[in-house]
Amino acid sequence: MIPGQNFNDRLKEQKEAKLAMLKRAKEKQLDPAEKARIMEERAKRNAAREARDAERREERKRKEAEEAAAKAEEERKKLLAIEAQKKAQEELVRAQKARRDAKYAARKNKRR
Repeated sequence: MIPGQNFNDRLKEQKEAKLAMLKRAKEKQLDPAEKARIMEERAKRNAAREARDAERREERKRKEAEEAAAKAEEERKKLLAIEAQKKAQEELVRAQKARRDAKYAARKNKRR
């Protein structure tokens, strides 16, 4: 009879395979000192990453505030320019009217 043909042989092979797997897993396990060192390194990396992320968030907030201030200043300048243009237009209309009135007054005075 060929080995592995009956039920008991297969059970025995499965048991041996399981034991071999457990043995390999135990060998792969890290000793506590190595595990602690790795965890400490991981904690340091995480802390450094968190610090970098916080710095980036602060930088982003600062840039957004600067952009908002610049935008508000630009809007204020735009409004001032529009207001100045309106005043200049009103002044121009007033000056044109004054010239026209002066012209008519001069013509009227010539007739007298």
